[in-house]
Amino acid sequence: MKAIAVTPGQAGTFLVDREEPLLHAPDEIVVKVLDVGICGTDREEAAGGRSKPPEGSQELVIGHEMLGIVQEVGKAVTLVKTDDPVVFTVRRGCGHCGACTGGRPDMCTSGDYTERGIWGRDGYQAAFVVDREAYCVKVPQELTDIGVLVEPLSVAEKAIDESVLIQKSRLPYVHDAAGVLADRSILVAGLGPVGLLAAFALRLRGARVYGLDVVDEASPRASLLTGIGGTYIDGRKHAVDDITGVYGKMDMVFEATGVAPLELNLLDVLGTNGLYVLTGIPGGDRTVQVHGAEIVRRLVLNNQVMVGSVNASRTHYATAVDDLLRARQAYGPAVDRLITQRLPYKDPKEAFMRQTAEEIKTVIQWR
Repeated sequence: MKAIAVTPGQAGTFLVDREEPLLHAPDEIVVKVLDVGICGTDREEAAGGRSKPPEGSQELVIGHEMLGIVQEVGKAVTLVKTDDPVVFTVRRGCGHCGACTGGRPDMCTSGDYTERGIWGRDGYQAAFVVDREAYCVKVPQELTDIGVLVEPLSVAEKAIDESVLIQKSRLPYVHDAAGVLADRSILVAGLGPVGLLAAFALRLRGARVYGLDVVDEASPRASLLTGIGGTYIDGRKHAVDDITGVYGKMDMVFEATGVAPLELNLLDVLGTNGLYVLTGIPGGDRTVQVHGAEIVRRLVLNNQVMVGSVNASRTHYATAVDDLLRARQAYGPAVDRLITQRLPYKDPKEAFMRQTAEEIKTVIQWR
């Protein structure tokens, strides 16, 4: 079968021939891959950035945002059957820390985890893949055209879930998720796939969502946000200092830019008792100068919280599936427009090396 691979540390993607995977354990599932999304991590790998091949190999099959159809199941599998659409999670636990043995490899404390398509384990940019039932999440048939969005949405779901848990634990007047999110002002910084999917999830929960980016108001990203009831803020027209004056302080900031100076500057818009959740990972190693004393004073005196969030648990994948269904019901085809480009697997260089200004999510098709 064909697969898309990289040589870690070297720029470029290429097609490789691999043996079609077979069942080797009673809890395994063979899946025919339909779609695999491309994100910033994939493009970083394709440019020679952070990645690690499986032990004993010099090549890594990339891809971690997948959707497929079950082809065969082991004798012990009960959650899915042949022809069910499914997604597999990304991270595989170390097997010896408390988080991983407790079923939360996304919170691994040892750092000895692997990640499919990223770190030490082949990914999903291939015609067929096999994995265990414990990492499989069933997707409804009606989502087979957009189910590839489950993984990036799961990242947003985890960040939102952690924000709710933190705020519920420390604010005596908050008793449920609605108290944290409904009718609260939330700034989503960066309207890429994760930021926009977070906006969908937050709007479904009744939040007042403000989206910050540097694109035109008529662009697909800004139009998607306003189409679901959000407010777009053009960062080229409104400096961070201006946002509070125009829109007021924010109860929460959901950061998805990966731009370190902006990530720190956005603390200025956070209100009293506010929570700032970071999901964007800055690239490079350039030093950023900040007013450290002022940042610390603001965090302490305003009872503010900053939390980083990466990856997601199987529960967050399941929540993402539910929210994709809810988004379809609430906003019709709007969520479908997050996928702006579908390309065949046969020319991977075209997909990984070229990114247009209008792109939101590019998907490689293996159908």
